[in-house]
Amino acid sequence: MKQKLQIVFCLCMVVIGVACTPEVKPTVSQEDWGTADGKPVYLYTLTNKNGVTAKITNYGGIMTEFYVPDKKGKMDNIVLGLNSLEDYLKGHPAFGCIVGRYINRIGGAKFTLDGVEYQLAKNSNGRHNIHGGRKNFYNQVWQGETSCNDDAATLSLIYLSVDGEEGFPGNLQVKVDYILTNDNELRIEYTATTDKPTVVNLSNHSYFNLSGAKESVLGHEVRIYADEYIPTDKDLIPTGEILPVDGTPLDVRNWTRIGDRMEQLPNGFDNSYCVKGENGKKPVLIAELREQQSGRILKTYTTQPGVCFYTAKGLNTKQNTAHGVPYGNSWGVCLETQHHPDSPNHDNFPSTVLRRGETYHEVTIYKLEIQR
Repeated sequence: MKQKLQIVFCLCMVVIGVACTPEVKPTVSQEDWGTADGKPVYLYTLTNKNGVTAKITNYGGIMTEFYVPDKKGKMDNIVLGLNSLEDYLKGHPAFGCIVGRYINRIGGAKFTLDGVEYQLAKNSNGRHNIHGGRKNFYNQVWQGETSCNDDAATLSLIYLSVDGEEGFPGNLQVKVDYILTNDNELRIEYTATTDKPTVVNLSNHSYFNLSGAKESVLGHEVRIYADEYIPTDKDLIPTGEILPVDGTPLDVRNWTRIGDRMEQLPNGFDNSYCVKGENGKKPVLIAELREQQSGRILKTYTTQPGVCFYTAKGLNTKQNTAHGVPYGNSWGVCLETQHHPDSPNHDNFPSTVLRRGETYHEVTIYKLEIQR
């Protein structure tokens, strides 16, 4: 009888211990990170219940680090970035930032809207506009707000782009939500409104390396679910055509080792693909990236009509480092979900026009999985 009572007691203690074990929930923390333009800059750390962690600063909305597990459970940072605010202020190739008002290029640095021609900053080859101009969204200090619930940690970044900034019309109120979920998804929601007709095309410009930057991305494999792409001229300005990928080096609809295809693309990938599916309805799977040694797979979903796949081959200099590793020679790849480049100058491309009373809203999801 005494032995039975001891067994019952032990079982009760086990139940009580389980019940008292605190449930791991997502968290957000904030630390001072310096100043820019006389404004305070913070580094926010979002962590989900699995220990996946994204570090994001309100300077340019830059994701500086993104720690995820490999097939053995080891955490590594899978994005390229710099070590301090001071390093970012010296200039960088758009590492991990929010790009706007218009990611990618606008030919001739001008467009016409409602009969009015708008001249933009010429910061690409001295003739075109790229990523919104010289003082673009990733050179701005945003207002940050944080929140948490049982399922996700959220950082909301808010910025007002004033009428005439870099030549773009309208006061554009922008909000970008970084949402790290317990499903190991980093969900990025873009929202914007304007007080007069303008164009807007927002994206995140993270450079991914799923090996944790232990190796270049030449050994990564990619698959992009797109039958068509946007051909460009020597300045990477669209010709206005939309062509099939069939028979071209850009056809990566089946798993393709990046290094193998680079032999046919001496300047690397810098190409916009057309997303299949009902854009704007719900996020659709547009691309997958995987690295065999770590077992990591990055899936990209979006509501946007396109994605630019970029391999950064031309960035190499001996001085360039990102968290201690070189960031040239294809040490990172970008999957920039977006509307097509130069859309304001091509009526056959999906429109990027935003008018008063309308709301711009796009969603991109980077989902991490493990191949075991």
